[in-house]
Amino acid sequence: MYLPHPVIDQLSDDQVKLWETHFTGAGHERPRSIEEGIWRRTQNPSNAEQSGWREDASGRRRIVHYRYTYGIDHTFPVPRLVLSDLYLYVSFTAPDDEVRAYAEDLDGWLQQGRWHLDGDRWQHGDLVTTVTEHAVHPQDERADRPTPSGFRTMDVLITSEDYTVPRCLRNLPRDVLAGGIRIKERRGTPTIADDLSGLLDHLPFQVEVGCGTSIEADVPPLHYLHEVYRVTTRNDNALTQSHGFTLTPQADTLVRELLLDAPGKAEALTRMFAACFTAEPTGAHRALKALHTAGHMTGPVITHNFDLLAARAGLKEVFVRRYDQKIPPVPLLDQARALLVVGLHADRRSVQARARAKGMKIFYVDPEGLMENGVFKEYPIEGARDGDTVVRSEATPALQRLCRLLDVAL
Repeated sequence: MYLPHPVIDQLSDDQVKLWETHFTGAGHERPRSIEEGIWRRTQNPSNAEQSGWREDASGRRRIVHYRYTYGIDHTFPVPRLVLSDLYLYVSFTAPDDEVRAYAEDLDGWLQQGRWHLDGDRWQHGDLVTTVTEHAVHPQDERADRPTPSGFRTMDVLITSEDYTVPRCLRNLPRDVLAGGIRIKERRGTPTIADDLSGLLDHLPFQVEVGCGTSIEADVPPLHYLHEVYRVTTRNDNALTQSHGFTLTPQADTLVRELLLDAPGKAEALTRMFAACFTAEPTGAHRALKALHTAGHMTGPVITHNFDLLAARAGLKEVFVRRYDQKIPPVPLLDQARALLVVGLHADRRSVQARARAKGMKIFYVDPEGLMENGVFKEYPIEGARDGDTVVRSEATPALQRLCRLLDVAL
């Protein structure tokens, strides 16, 4: 695989302008040309159903951290959106025999994929792979985190050639790991309403958006990334059974897929960013803009999404899907009387908890489920409480109806 790797072969003038306006870092807390994700999966009594934890079977761990840099390549007759740098880190902690067997598998994949050994690393095109094993991982030693007896850790790092890995990037997954397992919230008994008419008594309101608004714009849902990075095991009854964690090295196909066919796997790895770039603001984003212009909505959009659709609709954004801060600051304004949460399943960044502490009323717009393979799968809002209001609807019709209730022109 050679870099830069094409993601979209031909960009229009409008798309180049879109990139320069929204994706180069101006006006944002970080460059939006970077896509990053972290998953850490461990065995714990609280996640036994998914992790397979038992008193006599614990200690497995899998960490996946990726960070990709995108750019515009003007070296061809037409500008292209390209992947310019790649960083993918996969780490397993597992019983010795499994790690050693996986090391043999890795050696076979590297040779089959025609990687060549250059000192202590393997190279193919513009990509470099480094494999290291640890009886006690240096990061675990640093954190005084014990390694179970009979276990060892293997790290697989695949990067662009000459990629510099700063210490903060190397430490980030372990810093996230140190934050502990998220404890799911307990749902109360919220009021189920047909529309947002109750919000009219709590104006102005602020907005927090999750992936629901993105899905309406044809951006893949989060479980697409879970599939691509093999975060959970796959089964034929995915609609009726909970997905288990991918924890054993032998159950993980991510590294094998990239080593055997990097260009082919790159298409799947970059699909989310490409979809975010080509998506267009929906009726929901335009309704929020109209409500903000009319003064009923205040403050920036508090967003967990990296598609910039609210910004492209003319709204300011505050991005809270971050790894460097477990509870990132958010601008909850004194004049706001309510928080409207659109298409977000769980309060992972404690935005709603902080809004409640300020005395703000919480409203949700969420269908509380999604279609998978033609079947509606229930997906209740995790932390809706007594006194909250839930409107079981997609974002666009609910927000457009709110505009009509407030006599706001769309």
